[in-house]
Amino acid sequence: MSFVSFCRSGLLTLVLIASTILSFPALAADKPDTAVNAVEQQVEALRLAMIAGDAKQLDKLAAAKLSYGHSGGLVENKAEFIHKLESGSSDFVTIELKNQHISLSGDVALVRHDLHADIKDGGVPNTIHLGILLVWQLQDGEWKLLARQAFKYPPKNP
Repeated sequence: MSFVSFCRSGLLTLVLIASTILSFPALAADKPDTAVNAVEQQVEALRLAMIAGDAKQLDKLAAAKLSYGHSGGLVENKAEFIHKLESGSSDFVTIELKNQHISLSGDVALVRHDLHADIKDGGVPNTIHLGILLVWQLQDGEWKLLARQAFKYPPKNP
């Protein structure tokens, strides 16, 4: 069969339609990876902004209805969270995140990781190791931190 006959027979159209349909799963598969990468970038931006106490960046990253939970039970709203870091009353000297896992569900991303940090709360140096759950929500095309909850790991038995 010549190419002209192939085109006229409609087989070319069928092949093009089939290849287009079969490419959709590949396109859909790229979307979660892209979203996960975007969330990873936001988590890193949050880490750096918390170390710097950068109020402008923290405001940009956090959702208006942020619920920020500490391992001791204190829960702060967006303004309280930003003020503590900007004022230095809560001072992260270093933050290292380990064992990070991100899962997506629609416009929500759940991020779990271990946080190892050197801090100065009220000027008193300390080292902390906490578990963290971050909830990010896609709002107007940007991933915003909607909630954060820290928790203490149980003591290890010798």
